[in-house]
Amino acid sequence: MENPEKHHNLLFVVNPIAGDIDKAELEEEIQDKCKEHHINCHIYRTTGQGDKEKIKKLLSENNFDGAYAVGGDGTVNILGSLLIGKNIPLGIVPLGSGNGLSKDLNIPQDTEDALELIHSHVVRNIDTITLNGIPSIHLSDLGFNALVVKRFCDGDTRGPGSYAWIALQEYLSYKPKLYRIETDVETFEGEAFMVSIANANAFGSNASINPDGILNDGKFEICLIEPFPKSAGIGILYKLYTDSIDTSVFTRRISCRRATIYNTEHELLHIDGEPVEMDEVIKVEMHPRSLKVILPTPEMDE
Repeated sequence: MENPEKHHNLLFVVNPIAGDIDKAELEEEIQDKCKEHHINCHIYRTTGQGDKEKIKKLLSENNFDGAYAVGGDGTVNILGSLLIGKNIPLGIVPLGSGNGLSKDLNIPQDTEDALELIHSHVVRNIDTITLNGIPSIHLSDLGFNALVVKRFCDGDTRGPGSYAWIALQEYLSYKPKLYRIETDVETFEGEAFMVSIANANAFGSNASINPDGILNDGKFEICLIEPFPKSAGIGILYKLYTDSIDTSVFTRRISCRRATIYNTEHELLHIDGEPVEMDEVIKVEMHPRSLKVILPTPEMDE
C-alpha cells in the first residue's frame, strides 16, 4: 500500500471527446480537488496527433507521483503503456463507452467518486501482457469481436446501442476462422468464432469472457469460442452476461504465461478496444506485476 499523502504532483491525461460531460467544468473540478489537497496538477488534453510521444516527454521531464487517464479504454492504454515498469501509478477517471479495465478494478464509474481517489486510495501492482511487443493491459482479441470493434471505431455513433446493432449485423454473416495457438501449457489448432487474450475479466459491455481471471497472478487466459450453430448464439450471449461462459460446450480456456498465435486467415485484431495491424504470427508474453494502479480499496493482495 502506498501512502496517498505522498502524491504532491499529478498528471491528468484528458480525452476531450470522451463521454458527454463538459470538459471545462471537469478540468476545473480536477484543479479544485487537487488544490483542496495541496496537490500540483498538470492537465494534458489529447488531440489524436502524437499524443503518446508528448505524454512520454511530460513523464520524463516531471516528477509525477501519479498519472490519471481521464477518458475511455483507449486513453487508459495510451497512458498505461507508458507507465509499465515505472514507479508512477496509473489512475483512471472513466469516461468512455466501455471503461472495461476500470470496471474490473472496481474503480467508481461516477466521475465525482472516481476523483476521490486523488486523496484516498491504495496502490497495487497488476500484470500486463504484450502482443508482438505492443502492450495490452485489459483485453485483446481476434475474430468476431475484433471485427465489431473495428466497425464501431469507424462509425459515427457511440454507446452500447450502436455496438449491439453492429454486432447483430456482423453476426448474421460471420464465419469462424482457422487458428493455431501454441502455449506453454497446450496447443490448439482449429476454427474459432473468437479468440480473446484476457488479462482481466469482462469487456466494457459487461460481457464476461474470463470470469475467473486474476489481474496479478502472473498468467493470462486464451479464451476461445469455437464454432456453434446460430441457434446457440442467444445461450452463449446469456452466459457471457451471467459470468458463466466457461460452462458452455462451445468454449475453451487456456491459462498460460506465453503463447504464439498463428493468425493464418489474417483476421482483425484489437488491443484494449483499439484496432491494431498485426503480423500473421503473434507472440504473446506476460509481464508480471509490471504496472502500478490506483484503487479505491485493497481488492488484490500484494
